[in-house]
Amino acid sequence: MAWILLVVAGLLEVVWAYTMKLSDGFTRLSYSSITIVAMIASFGLLSLAMKSLPLGTATRSGRGSEPWARSSSASLCWARLPARRASSRLS
Repeated sequence: MAWILLVVAGLLEVVWAYTMKLSDGFTRLSYSSITIVAMIASFGLLSLAMKSLPLGTATRSGRGSEPWARSSSASLCWARLPARRASSRLS
């Protein structure tokens, strides 16, 4: 059960990192709310998982799933961005 909590906490960390970017400095209420709720849930689930897992195992395992999830979400974000023309980068 602790491993499931740890995986969900890692995924929620990706969610709050992504929505923090979308919140534009916490000026957009919907994304700011999602960020704060996901942060609290992520830390709460990590603390529950650490009741039965050692600290080193919990932090390393949780951090190990994040690069995969972030690269997956980053590729989705880049696919949604409009293409820039070379002339717009020069000016």
